[in-house]
Amino acid sequence: MEAVIANISALFQSLFGKSPNRIEKIPQSGSDRIYFRIYSGDSSYIATYNLHQKETQTFIYFSEHFKKAGLPVPAIYGVNDNNTIYIQEDLGINSLLNELEKKGHNDYTYALFCKSLQQLAKVQILGDKGLNYDYCLTAREFGKQAILSDLLYFKYYFLDTLQLPYDKQAMLDDFDALSTYLTRTENKFFMFRDFQSRNIIVRNDEVHFIDFQGGMKGALQYDVASLLWQAKAELNEEWKNQLLEYYMDQADTLLDKPIDRITFVSQYNGYVLIRLLQVLGAYGFRGLFERKAHFLASIPLALQNLKFFIDHKRVGIITPEFDRMLQWVVSDEIRNRFHVPQANEQTPLIIEINSFSYKKAIPQDASENGGGFMFDMRGILNPGRFEEYKKLTGRDKPVQDFLEQQTKMPKFLNSVWDLIDITVEDYLQRGFGNLMINFGCTGGQHRSVYAAEQTARHLRNKYKVKVKLNHTNSSNWVQ
Repeated sequence: MEAVIANISALFQSLFGKSPNRIEKIPQSGSDRIYFRIYSGDSSYIATYNLHQKETQTFIYFSEHFKKAGLPVPAIYGVNDNNTIYIQEDLGINSLLNELEKKGHNDYTYALFCKSLQQLAKVQILGDKGLNYDYCLTAREFGKQAILSDLLYFKYYFLDTLQLPYDKQAMLDDFDALSTYLTRTENKFFMFRDFQSRNIIVRNDEVHFIDFQGGMKGALQYDVASLLWQAKAELNEEWKNQLLEYYMDQADTLLDKPIDRITFVSQYNGYVLIRLLQVLGAYGFRGLFERKAHFLASIPLALQNLKFFIDHKRVGIITPEFDRMLQWVVSDEIRNRFHVPQANEQTPLIIEINSFSYKKAIPQDASENGGGFMFDMRGILNPGRFEEYKKLTGRDKPVQDFLEQQTKMPKFLNSVWDLIDITVEDYLQRGFGNLMINFGCTGGQHRSVYAAEQTARHLRNKYKVKVKLNHTNSSNWVQ
């Protein structure tokens, strides 16, 4: 990672004629791309490191094309010679999803959704003009094969993990019929592919779009479905219906002839279903296969979203085996498999998390349990070996960046959480009162402190459980 940061610094200097003040890694999400924020004077920039060179070329081409058309996307300042690092405009960190979480479903956030849909129609229709789709990462068009690919992605990475019995040939026949129906759409323009509130940045009450490198030619309905049916946005039915009408009004002003709204809405429902299943496939892959806690925790909400759709919407084609399977997927039996128990004010469980030094003493359990989990952090590279970190602790950002970027700490903690989550869920369900989790390292200052802090955060966020956090060696930290 140090070499990457050095290369980012060199590219920045070649573009702006000065060295950056500092470069910080931004927490990674679902993709393999790694983002950094560059600080220089009063300005900041975003650097992206991506070994997928074709993806970089696609994003840069799309960005420059849309920017020339006056559309709300970040400016690209430069890219290195081998297309692995590029620097772009920093639009900030405030997404539409952030606004929704902070302010709720009010007139202001509704207006932001309207602005997003208005700009979406422009990017889709105006951005399509003169766009060279040869730059697309996979297929030029989201046609029948791409739709089938999404359905199979859901099948392999989510449905088949449930081990439900179904007629595979009948299912494939239904997939073929549905994908054929959805490709018979009249309006095909630019399609983002992942148009969701997290990829809409709000700055000065205006919206800007990021992460459209997966775009291709496709139906207008897909991106609208992605935004309005995003599980975490939790838009109510009234908002969804009104915003869909608003989008069709905006698209009508840009198209040569008005939308056939009956057909458009029928196919829109089909694309909603495709999008919901594609998301479940992604959560299945990232959560069930890669064991990433964030994606596992997202599955219950995604299933709830799918259940509401199945109960209230209709797609204009008959797919009997597919419909039967979907009813099973959203049944109480299946949804309960992914249910995460959460604490409330009456929950007796208190989890005590300690960091400690093996050179001092292992924390003693004052409850009647006689002890709990004990994790040895000494297999992780010690930041305390480096002069710049000796006076810091695992609560300081430079140490956190070191552990996240230059050690296997994230992988270690994911494995820890896989283990302790089993016990926490059992204790919550059985009404137990105490659980101890200890993290030890050589000095009890860096690795164990970071692990204890992050585990406390994980348990509070996931289970809303009471956590008592102790750093038992804090009195000996170097000041």
